[in-house]
Amino acid sequence: MLRNNNVVARIFQRQIQTPPPGTSVHCARRFYENLVPSFTIYDVECPDHSFRKFTDDGQYLISFSRNHQDLIVYRPTWLSYSYKQEDCHLPSRAKRFDSFFTQLYCVPLASSNEVICKDFFLYVITNQFGLFATSTAQIHDAPAIGGAIQGVPSIERITFHLLRLEDGVILDEKVFRNDFINLAHNMGVFLYDDLLAVVSLRYQTIYILQIRESGNLVDVRAIGAFCREDDELFLNSNSQAMADRSKLHQSSGNHVDNGVHSNQLNSDNSFLSGIKQRLLSFIFQGIWSEETDKFQRVQCLKKKFYFHFQDYVDLIIWKVSLKQVQFLDRHHLLIKFGSVDGGVSRNADHHPSFFAVYNMETTEIVAFYQNSADELYLLFEQFCDHFYAMSRNSSYMNFISSHSNNIHALEQLRSIKYKASSLSQFVKKMLTSLPFSCQSLSPSPYFDQSLFRYDEKLISATDRHRPSTDHPIKFISRRQPHTLKFKIKPGPEAGSLDGRTKKVSSFLFHPFLPLALSIQQTLFLQPSVNIHFRG
Repeated sequence: MLRNNNVVARIFQRQIQTPPPGTSVHCARRFYENLVPSFTIYDVECPDHSFRKFTDDGQYLISFSRNHQDLIVYRPTWLSYSYKQEDCHLPSRAKRFDSFFTQLYCVPLASSNEVICKDFFLYVITNQFGLFATSTAQIHDAPAIGGAIQGVPSIERITFHLLRLEDGVILDEKVFRNDFINLAHNMGVFLYDDLLAVVSLRYQTIYILQIRESGNLVDVRAIGAFCREDDELFLNSNSQAMADRSKLHQSSGNHVDNGVHSNQLNSDNSFLSGIKQRLLSFIFQGIWSEETDKFQRVQCLKKKFYFHFQDYVDLIIWKVSLKQVQFLDRHHLLIKFGSVDGGVSRNADHHPSFFAVYNMETTEIVAFYQNSADELYLLFEQFCDHFYAMSRNSSYMNFISSHSNNIHALEQLRSIKYKASSLSQFVKKMLTSLPFSCQSLSPSPYFDQSLFRYDEKLISATDRHRPSTDHPIKFISRRQPHTLKFKIKPGPEAGSLDGRTKKVSSFLFHPFLPLALSIQQTLFLQPSVNIHFRG
């Protein structure tokens, strides 16, 4: 039975009916079928800024200056004009950017030799803090010294800035020197509640920081060469004890001590890193427990462990698709490992990779999968929402469509699965999205696949540029499959004069208002910004 589309009828129905337990929000979101951004202002007069995104609570619009030196923050407002029919024209002053957004402040973030990383921004919703990053230029042929990975670029200075978005005050900064952290689309940094994981690809270390309510960035632990806080102290003291015994032995043998052995002992570190030790131990124990017979156990270890031992030793925290690590909860990390060749290659999908679940409290690996493992794919298919690791304080983010909470998304995934020529290749392709980038999805209800259907090749909830066309993107009602609800058209109203020119578009949807920005970028031309709203 079809419900009445009339807003008044929906409100009346809401008054007389109680939704089933746990579905009140989903029922309320159905009102967005009537409240859609149906009107567009093309080529709006706006500042020449690089617009990043709306914050998850909808309070701020984040943008950067074109020279990537300044942060400009706006407050979304609402148009004070209205019209009744489609052919009505708004006054010219209503078509300006400042009719929809009010600038709060402009803060210089980058120094003279640094630039703002325009694709990086994380929002701490509980305190309305914003985390931004600036960096110097990459050095691609930097020498691998001090334990660095060969082939990974180096950046002389990377600075994280924690700001209070209410007034733009810089609360704290964290600097990494001569390191490489992948900041594009938040891929090298993951935020979960007040915990921040920062991945150093160059030195294969995961830094865990805490964002205090006072606005301080506090070091919690570093996972890599050492896993526990006292590991380094223990190893140094043990090395010193070995050096002392060596001196005692040499003196008793009437040898002359020139200090060479002790220096070699400290400088030539033959130990594997702590995280690698944990990984090898988990793999060994898993293979050991597969067989009960001693002879079969030895043979199994030879084939599965010792034969591949050097391959396991050579694994690094990968740069595949530029993703490395994410939180699963406050205690567990999902880490992606791969070979050194895959870590620095553009065609990384052809190299094998592995996923490990690491418990930060016990410093143990609790699960280990190859990127073709059916068991991991089934977990990904059935419990995809758990991999997103949403903050408990972000209510809007809890309703993002995925194939584990939306039947339409699941049907789409299974359709791709049935069409795949190789199940193994399909599993690998799906698992390349892990670990997920932090805060990379829009919580806008217009991306709710239980409400609307749209072409995901042209637009989606994922924060990425999309190929742009001169045709509008249609949002079709799920409940009435042939009913067009609204259209989003990026670029000029008349379309592009040169259809051969490559264009890309990005879309910034407000988390709950019928308001969106579409930005079409063409090579060597000024970006075209459109505002889509409910008139």
